[in-house]
Formats: sequence, C-alpha cells, structure tokens
Amino acid sequence: MANSNQLKALLRSFAEGDDRHFYSVAMQMAAHEAKQGHGKLAEDLRELIDAAKGRRNANATDRAIPIARPKGELASLLSVTYPSRRLPDMVLSQPLLDALQRVLKEQRHLTKLRSHGLQPRRKLLLVGPSGTGKTMTAATLAGELGIPLFVVRLDALITKFMGETAAKLRQVFDAMSSTRGVYFFDEFDAIGSQRGMANDVGEIRRILNSFLLMIEQDESSSVIVAATNHPGILDEALFRRFDDVIEYHVPAGEEIQALLRMRLASYLKSAKAHADLAAVAEGLSHAEISRAIDDAIKDAVMYDQTNVPAESLQCLLQQRQTIRQRTAVGKI
Repeated sequence: MANSNQLKALLRSFAEGDDRHFYSVAMQMAAHEAKQGHGKLAEDLRELIDAAKGRRNANATDRAIPIARPKGELASLLSVTYPSRRLPDMVLSQPLLDALQRVLKEQRHLTKLRSHGLQPRRKLLLVGPSGTGKTMTAATLAGELGIPLFVVRLDALITKFMGETAAKLRQVFDAMSSTRGVYFFDEFDAIGSQRGMANDVGEIRRILNSFLLMIEQDESSSVIVAATNHPGILDEALFRRFDDVIEYHVPAGEEIQALLRMRLASYLKSAKAHADLAAVAEGLSHAEISRAIDDAIKDAVMYDQTNVPAESLQCLLQQRQTIRQRTAVGKI
C-alpha cells in the first residue's frame, strides 16, 4: 500500500489544486503497487488516473461553472468570466514574468504558506500605459489558477449618494470571502486618487478611506488586482496596502519580435521581416501592435492569401504610429 508520505503529498496537492503534482504522486503509487506484485491494482490505478485526466481535459472550459454567479444587487457590481489564458499566451519582459510567476507559485502553495503563518501574495497593483497587458494579466492569473475572474464595475459602484458607494464596496469584499476568484478593479484611479486634490470631493474621499480599511482587513483567499494608467495621482497610502506594485511598459525590440513571432507563426516566418517590423513598431503598445497584426491577417484571409505581406503589416503599423503622434499633440 502507499506509504504515509505519498498519502500526505496526494492530499496536499489536491488541496492546493496542483493537478500535475497530484497525478505524479498517483502514478508513483501505481508504480509502487506494481513493484509489490499487485499488478491488477496497479493497472486499475493507471486506468483511473488516465480516465480522470481525460474527463478533466474534456471539461476544462466548464470546471468553474458550478461556482455561483453574482446575484441580486451584486450582479450589477461584478461581471464574471472563466478565462482560459495562460502565461505563455503573453509576451512579457523577464522581470514582469518573474513577478507573475512568483505570485502564481505562492498562490499554488497557499495552504502550505498559511500553515506556517505566512500569507501568499494576492493583492496586486498594476501600473503602466494603456494597452500594455494589465487587463490581460488579471485574466491570465484567473486562467492559471482555475478560478473565475470578477471585474468590478466602477460605473455601478460609484454613486452620488452619501454612503451608498461604501456599502456597495462592502458587498464586493464580502463576495471575495465567500467566492474565491480574481477580483479586478480597472481604472483604479477613479476611486484611489489622492485625498486633498483640487478636484477632490467628500464622497470620493470617503470611498478611498473605505477601500483602504477593507483591503487592509481582507483575509480572504481571493486575488485582488487593481490597475491604473495614472499611478502618479494615486493616494500614497494605497501603495502600502498592496503586496506587489508591478510596472508595465511598452514592448522593446526583442519583446516586439516575440509578439510578432507568436501572432504571425502561420503567416510570416522571416526573421529579417520580424526585425524590420519591430523597428517600425517601436513605441507602440502590445494592444496597438496586436490590432495591426489582426488587421493584416484579416486582409490575408479575405484575399485568400496564405502569408501576410510584410509591406502590408508595415503600413498598418505606420498608421498606428501616426494616430499615436496625432493623439499626443491633441489633434485627435
């Protein structure tokens, strides 16, 4: 029979949701039984493991469905999705990749860390220009952890009535305790701007005070992600409430080439073309480059072309650069 260490490892990996380790330990147990001469039991275990893997893969897109969707007033405050994104779907600089991998590693060992009186990273502030991957990061964290993504709808959260917004915010934090997920506050500066600014109003100041108190007291297992394009206007007290502040930037040369290789794998394979296009795309965000690539692929599909002409994509990238320049000088 399985030894005590294998049984503990099996239960620990199940509790932490580490499927790969769970199946690895189960296969070790099957191999152990085979060595003990229990051939039939070993074969039965292998068949059960294979069947479990097959069912899990077949139901991968549905595994989070049993989690209750927001109901009542909470349904207007949170929108829920079940992302399938993974880290390899993103093009990230090495420091950014390391930071996200650390968050995921600690989340996957949540039970073990808490058993030693330690708290995993789970309160993240993402800062950087628009289109650099902050929203995609929230979806990727949810996809990697196999938990739902709840997007907090600030338009429904913030009201003009005194005290009402704080009450709604309390509902969101209560949901974090009852349903584990990634809770995403986009455009976070709408509620996190500095107290005492010229355009500050009393209700916004009360909302910020409420958020500071609630996030500090929160001890749920959910991951809280806030994102902003304007970190300079955030209240200083907020930065101390987050476990990590992660900075995003527009991609540099190597990152742009990696993005081109990923998105154009079946349409453009020339390394020289990638390098030339990366030079044209310098200064554009991930989102701007991705949109130009999508437009080039659409053109190829509509005209029954098997490859994307580099010249066509270059023109689309130059158009994006023109729009960016005109926006910068206020002509759009």
